[in-house]
Amino acid sequence: MNQNETPLFDTLLHHATRKPIQFHIPGHKHGRGMDSRFRSFVGDQALSLDLINIAPLDDLHHPTGAIKRAQELAAQAFGADYTYFSVQGTSTAIMAMVLSTVGPGDKILVPRNVHKSVLTAIILADAQPIFLLPEVDARFGISHGLSVEVVTDALVAHPDARALVVINPTYFGISANLERIVDVAHSYGVPVLVDEAHGVHTGFHSALPLSAMQAGADMAATSVHKLGGSMTGSSVLNIREGMIDPRHVQVVMSMLTTTSTSYLLLASLDVARKELAAHGHERISKAIDLALQARHRLNEVPGLVCLDESCLNSSATFALDPTKLTISVKDLGVTGYDVERMLRENYNIEVELSDLYNVLCIISWGDEQADIDALVHALTEIAHAYQDRQGKREVVVQLPSMPELRMSPRSAFYAKTEIVPLQASVGRTMAEMVMVYPPGIPILLPGEVITQDNIDYIEANLRAGLPVQGPDDPEIRLIKVVCNES
Repeated sequence: MNQNETPLFDTLLHHATRKPIQFHIPGHKHGRGMDSRFRSFVGDQALSLDLINIAPLDDLHHPTGAIKRAQELAAQAFGADYTYFSVQGTSTAIMAMVLSTVGPGDKILVPRNVHKSVLTAIILADAQPIFLLPEVDARFGISHGLSVEVVTDALVAHPDARALVVINPTYFGISANLERIVDVAHSYGVPVLVDEAHGVHTGFHSALPLSAMQAGADMAATSVHKLGGSMTGSSVLNIREGMIDPRHVQVVMSMLTTTSTSYLLLASLDVARKELAAHGHERISKAIDLALQARHRLNEVPGLVCLDESCLNSSATFALDPTKLTISVKDLGVTGYDVERMLRENYNIEVELSDLYNVLCIISWGDEQADIDALVHALTEIAHAYQDRQGKREVVVQLPSMPELRMSPRSAFYAKTEIVPLQASVGRTMAEMVMVYPPGIPILLPGEVITQDNIDYIEANLRAGLPVQGPDDPEIRLIKVVCNES
């Protein structure tokens, strides 16, 4: 295969140049039927590719032409046996992984810091999650990956598990010893499903952690849009044959995917794959250099500390993606969310996320030196403005605990419920999710026993102004719990 090909994009361009009379959806018909201001801003060329699955353009649900060829090229580039495109982000790809491997009552080993999409799929499958405790970083107040030892102990205790979910790398760029974890899981006949939302680039540069396919994983849901250059919402599901039936996965993926697929998103996947395959090493080298420079400069600023390779001291923290720039600001006496707002309001800088203690910046080859200079300048000024607070009080990092799972998530989600004040819910069984998004890791989920420390953690995030969400009550003052608990 020639990785410089872009079969889907070329097919769409050829179709657009024909300018056929369209008696099919979308109803805007090349933009003529939509708001003129929006049409002018987006442009006629982009709108000419906003098409549907007519015969010349192939069909994502049953690809036989250009989409099939584009997916085959992607599989080769990612080192997979099969690759399926997603126009509904990595969340849909993650749910397809889970739903194609476990069913009602099946055990699935899951790190407790997984994204909500994993838990949604577990609820839909009525599977039995066995939660594994990730390594916790008390310095930065974040969770990392799973250690080989934790995975091994879980497989010994649950040899009947049907699958293992691993995050590689985490949102903050930390990878576990995935190759060893895969070896251990496979020795028990358990397939490994990888949430690779933040690792599309890892397989294209030797200075980065191993990709899921390089480590021998069975499936990996990979966000191309996050760090691979495609449009928002476009991702891939990479599959290795053997323990997984790719045809069944495709059927499940189709069940979850809209039949009105976006050809703009599909085309962006096609060209992003070409860029990664042909120029990935060069592009990623630029991003790594910028990120390392920013990390070095920020570590010189009193009150700021960046997550770096000094944290790599276990099989749960085995490798670091340096393009994820995590900056601890807790020594300034302010929250990460405070700093995020200062960056936005005073410097016109937007970050990926903030929490009680950190801000996270994603560095890609789309960044320039001027962007790094602006970020370093802004954070230096903020740190200087709060220099009088430094060292005046010890900041105790607060982390949520891993609650007891009293009921299956599905049983709790569909149980008869009652609404109670959050502060009066200790000891009750949760019937909905509560999380801070981003990153979308539930603090509490259906079936778990509510504890005071997790209520305190939720309240701390609410007081800081962070985006806590999930329950029916948007203010998170009232939550749903299971009724009639004995």
